[in-house]
Amino acid sequence: MENILVSINCITYNHEKYIADALDSFLMQKTNFKFEILIYDDASTDRTAEIIRKYEEKYPEIIKPIYQLENQYSKGVSIEMFNINRAKGKYLAICEGDDFWIDQYKLQKQVDYMEKHPECSLCVHAGNIVSALDKKLIAKYHSHKGNKIYKVSEVIEEGGGLFLTNSMFCLTELVLNRPRFVQISPVGDYPLAIHLALLGKVYYIDEIMSAYRIGDEESWTMLNFTNLEDKKDHFKNIEKMLHELNLYTNYQYQKIIEKTILKNRFFLLVEQRKFSELKSKELFSIYSNLSIRRKCIILMNQYCPSFLNFLKFIRRRLVKWAIW
Repeated sequence: MENILVSINCITYNHEKYIADALDSFLMQKTNFKFEILIYDDASTDRTAEIIRKYEEKYPEIIKPIYQLENQYSKGVSIEMFNINRAKGKYLAICEGDDFWIDQYKLQKQVDYMEKHPECSLCVHAGNIVSALDKKLIAKYHSHKGNKIYKVSEVIEEGGGLFLTNSMFCLTELVLNRPRFVQISPVGDYPLAIHLALLGKVYYIDEIMSAYRIGDEESWTMLNFTNLEDKKDHFKNIEKMLHELNLYTNYQYQKIIEKTILKNRFFLLVEQRKFSELKSKELFSIYSNLSIRRKCIILMNQYCPSFLNFLKFIRRRLVKWAIW
């Protein structure tokens, strides 16, 4: 009997420059329980699989890979289920192959909280945003100042950017049967967080325990947000997911869902530079509630687009790529 308590879910594709950092950060975890590292390589075309095999040979009892011969994501396959369906742990910890953890007690801290609070369905934490080029710190990412229990409405409204994916820690049994709104989504972390919030409490630990890279040319965001049409498709799919969520919850969160959809439409219009369409009362209310920084960026985009593009160029030069 293995008695594995935590299964680490790591999906990777063309992460030869980063996968060793991820694996080392998993292996450095100091715990009073057993854990397994489930790695799914989606037919990488670089040396990712080769690097994983070296770790597998050294830690055969812990590292359990799947090596695909054909890329499944491009076929529309839900690749996250390859690891989830074989997980032996009571808990599931998520970290993609281009990210890594920086606190050797991360898993222990999250297990300790979840074991003491069985009503908790998802535990997350703060993290660093680092450059994919040299791991240089770009920003510290705190969802909230201080520990917090999040409401379902907050998880819906804040979107996928509320929590770092590599901080997510949940009960495995809760993600085995995913409702339709999760299954149809183009991204996994946002609807998954909503799903888990509907099933229990979401607890945020305000401690930096992981690092999220930006600048990786093989990251999901880089591959899918290369142009405006990609962004339009993304927001369209998110809107479809939110409509499905509305049906699933029997319209219990209709107001917040409608507000979230409106906010997404607002930012898409900004990206399209359709500023004349932002004058409606509903859309202007979204603008009024933005931070001063976000308002300044929008105004620069409207009246000084060349200067904003220059700032973006400088930022890209510093970290190759970043999301504004």
